[in-house]
Amino acid sequence: MHGAFTDASSWAGVISLLHAAGLTVRAPANPLRGLAQDAAYIRSVVRDIDVPVVLVGHDYGGAVITEAATDADNVVALCYVAAFGLDAGECVLDIANRFAPVPAADATFTADLPGGPEGELYIRKERFPQVYADDLPPSVKEVLSVAQRPIACCALTSRSGPPAWASKPSWYAIATADRMLSPTAQRFMAQRMAATEYVLDGSHAVVLSQPDAVVAMIREVAEQGGDRGGFLCTGPSAHPAGADLPDAPCHQSSGTL
Repeated sequence: MHGAFTDASSWAGVISLLHAAGLTVRAPANPLRGLAQDAAYIRSVVRDIDVPVVLVGHDYGGAVITEAATDADNVVALCYVAAFGLDAGECVLDIANRFAPVPAADATFTADLPGGPEGELYIRKERFPQVYADDLPPSVKEVLSVAQRPIACCALTSRSGPPAWASKPSWYAIATADRMLSPTAQRFMAQRMAATEYVLDGSHAVVLSQPDAVVAMIREVAEQGGDRGGFLCTGPSAHPAGADLPDAPCHQSSGTL
């Protein structure tokens, strides 16, 4: 599941490589309207798949798969990439505010468009390249900044239910150059869920900047987590690396995503 500010097209490079490896892929659109609503939609998609599924979540998409997979028997593993792996009763802002602010904290704004839903969050166009996709070519960053999909503000405060990662094997790719979601927060969530950790030197947009690494992780998850014949791709991932992140203390702050 893709996260906020992007759409399923961010999977294009990864999907092509997975297809070349003979794997089946689904990349549904994340509504970005609210955690319960988004998770219910993905749960309905998963139930229509009759083979084992590896759910992959990037950014807010991680919160969605955490909620959607709890009672999905055919989901055999979870993969988080720079993603929110929430615990019961948590919301996205709880994690964002628990750690030192990232550059994206002051790069977003809320818009109420005429005739549209209230309270949608965007990244300022001039800040998008730096905070979201600093390791992509300028032309790509420019396109992403004007094509971004907003997320409903209520999605950031929606409380999660019991987490699927408590009962399913999980992997987590930590993006060490992420300016949207603190790498320290990512390490915290990965360790809390006892996930197999990957470390990737990339921005928040690792699915676009390093598709080979994303595919390497997804294939490993599939081989260890379930049948290689079935996939539902919902966010970016990474390749194994030996680098360690510093263990930084948590800070209360007013950052936002």
